[in-house]
Amino acid sequence: MVPFSFGGHDFLALGQGALFWPARAALLVADLHFEKASWFARGGQMLPPYDSIATLADLSALAAASGAREIWCLGDSFHDVDGCTRLPERARAMLRTLTQAMRWTWITGNHDPAIVDRCGGAVVDEAVVDGIVLRHEADPAEPRPEMSGHFHPKLRLRVRGKPVARRCYVATDTKLILPAFGALTGGLDADHPAIVRAVGPKAQALIPVETRMLRFPLAA
Repeated sequence: MVPFSFGGHDFLALGQGALFWPARAALLVADLHFEKASWFARGGQMLPPYDSIATLADLSALAAASGAREIWCLGDSFHDVDGCTRLPERARAMLRTLTQAMRWTWITGNHDPAIVDRCGGAVVDEAVVDGIVLRHEADPAEPRPEMSGHFHPKLRLRVRGKPVARRCYVATDTKLILPAFGALTGGLDADHPAIVRAVGPKAQALIPVETRMLRFPLAA
């Protein structure tokens, strides 16, 4: 866990792509994309059907290790509007265990805007929590501190001559985009024009490593 500040609050960035908010004992995650593999399978592209269970196992471990009492999911938690109904029994039981154990809030995303049954928890389009706006996709016109997901940012570097890609946070003074937490999610280059348009040209890619935060200005 790497400490850093945003919007006047202290957070801990986790290498798995989640944020922990100590003052609220809250975990924040984005883009879980449950049942992405089964969505592809319906179209004939067969993928191992274990992505939801893998994501839930990681999230359950983080919740237990951190002592979280709240979980905020910043949209695209399911890969499509029918994703919740396709959850295998084991995954459904894991998810209900989590949603019944703590305050759980689903923020809607472009992939899952209209799901009624999410195995528990509250559903909102966006929220303002202690002065920080939580939504799925960053709004360039939003002046308040804002956390979002949607873009699945990754930073690509060359280390000792070899290409390396790591999921990352993208941050400015008032905007923070979380990486995708899901086990079966791709990534968009952190300096992609769509991300720059969403957060502005002065953004940095942040990668937590052990006890420090590596910062890479996207303009460079």
